[in-house]
Amino acid sequence: MAGLIKREDIDEVRQRTDIKEVVDGYVTLKSAGVGSWKGLCPFHDERSPSFHVRPQMGSYHCFGCGEGGDVISFVQKMDHTSFAETVEKLAARIGYELRYEDGGTGPRREDTGKRQRLLDAHKIAAEFYREQLLTPGAAAGRAFLQERGFDRAAAEHFGVGYAPQGWDGLLSHLTGRGFTLDELKHTGMFSVSSNNAGRLYDRFRGRLIWPIRDITGDTVGFGARKLYEDDPGPKYLNTPETSLYKKSQVLYGIDLAKREIARSRQLVVVEGYTDVMACHLAGVGTAVATCGTAFGADHIKIARRLLSDDGTGGEVIFTFDGDAAGQKAALRAFEEDQRFNAQTYVAVDPTGADPCDLRQNAGDQAVQDLIATRRPLFEFAIKASFEQFDLSTGEGQMKALRHAAPIVANIRDVSLRSVYTRELSRWLGMQFVGEDQVARAVSAAAKRAAQPGSERSGAPERSAERAPANAPDGVPEQVPGRTQFTRPDPRDPVARMEREALEVVLQYPQLLDGGQWENFVDSRFSVPAYAALHDAVRAAGAAGGQNPGTASNWVERVRQEVPEVLRGFVSELAVTPLPAKDADALTLYCRDILNRLAELRITRLKAEKLSALQRLDPAGDPALFQQLNRELMELEMERRALRSD
Repeated sequence: MAGLIKREDIDEVRQRTDIKEVVDGYVTLKSAGVGSWKGLCPFHDERSPSFHVRPQMGSYHCFGCGEGGDVISFVQKMDHTSFAETVEKLAARIGYELRYEDGGTGPRREDTGKRQRLLDAHKIAAEFYREQLLTPGAAAGRAFLQERGFDRAAAEHFGVGYAPQGWDGLLSHLTGRGFTLDELKHTGMFSVSSNNAGRLYDRFRGRLIWPIRDITGDTVGFGARKLYEDDPGPKYLNTPETSLYKKSQVLYGIDLAKREIARSRQLVVVEGYTDVMACHLAGVGTAVATCGTAFGADHIKIARRLLSDDGTGGEVIFTFDGDAAGQKAALRAFEEDQRFNAQTYVAVDPTGADPCDLRQNAGDQAVQDLIATRRPLFEFAIKASFEQFDLSTGEGQMKALRHAAPIVANIRDVSLRSVYTRELSRWLGMQFVGEDQVARAVSAAAKRAAQPGSERSGAPERSAERAPANAPDGVPEQVPGRTQFTRPDPRDPVARMEREALEVVLQYPQLLDGGQWENFVDSRFSVPAYAALHDAVRAAGAAGGQNPGTASNWVERVRQEVPEVLRGFVSELAVTPLPAKDADALTLYCRDILNRLAELRITRLKAEKLSALQRLDPAGDPALFQQLNRELMELEMERRALRSD
């Protein structure tokens, strides 16, 4: 098992990675002045660009929605990967070998190279299959798609391809591109002949092909649908388990759906590749499908990460066929319901049609209506379970009540729990079991669940309310239980100067030579948010040996020193364009700001000493009187020296 990645290696990866080069893979950036770039924000819809990147500082910030951070947080948010996964991915990108704490291990350099070779082989294979779909031999594949309402544009959007009927079409193509047989054995795209000295041959032949991609968009496997009656294989054939492809950890369509899932906080789980295609084309862009396995614990981890499943909202909707197998799948999904904080639902068409058939027969609106008329999954599970009881008898109703009461008791949204307590009474019938008796049974089940050691004890309650969003500038106006940081009046010249000084210090710490650093440290900031950030800069500078100009990961060091509520504000200041047309003008501007900050400190000190001097009796303490006058003269000389720079 991998241990924690060493902190110095995380810092090294952050420092060595060009954030602009990474962001360019997601956002079109244009120059926004000296050392600054901007583009349309990938985290919210906007018409004019407010998303800024400063490569020199390794930071990004959107002045529209407040999202900000470093290259690690950017990739985390875009690819919905964990922190460790993101660092490992970026390390592989720059060829840096990570070290782990406590003797733990991570991917070795040679393993990283092998993985990349496998990914390259899959990428080329996907291109090969797509090209084959346009050949005369793929007529059956194109007909299959057309019959289900998918045109050429749809096939290209989802990367659908065709595996030719020969035994070595893909094999010859990949060996011709420089891949060895030993490498290809590990891809899962080939089978080994048992009667021909272990010779490789194409696993997929004469089939329609769907590329299965991971959350980052890399192709890790394939799903293949039978097209010809003389094909002895199963209707659907997937890549076998490989080092890249773990069926319990992949969701078809997740690469296309992830942004919409994160934006709308909705995940729709369908049963097949064509259902995913139908949903997306019908306007349900949150649809994904499992690949030959039930929706399980590893899939839930992916879903929760995308949904930001923290109890503040979100929904997971399962669509199943209306047959017995579909009902069984729904009940299996319900067994995993408690792993979610999000509400879980089920959507089943009354005719039993799946989304693909529904779109084909009734159009896009019918697919949207199917999702809109979803039912809570626990309601579906309760009603389905009633089929095993004879509700026409008192005994049957009591058995059904004992079975259903714990399910209702474990509904984490308290308001929904009371609603479904009343509904349960109605579903059971009032002849033998009254509403009061149902309420008592649910209450008793809830108390049992809350007892220590209970499987359900400590489960978080769901809330219908979303957490308060951050203010657009990244500094929340209200944060319960925390210090409240608010922006000062922008017309206040002192506050404006304090902000400008912090912008300079974050973006050009190398200008803080010995004297300037001491001036900055001794300065006082009047705005609470700026004062907190001033303290953080001093702490980060001390951590860098009192020389922030040479401290690596400077902005990240500062970001880690401020209260969490201010971290987005740090990113904002680190990317705010400074008013300078070229490098020389920029240097002059920065030095002028730092000198003004120093002059403000001198003005404050002079006022304090003048006040002390006015209160002093010169005859009573002539030595102190002379000292104060001398210090006032020195401060004035220091002020004049600043103005002459």
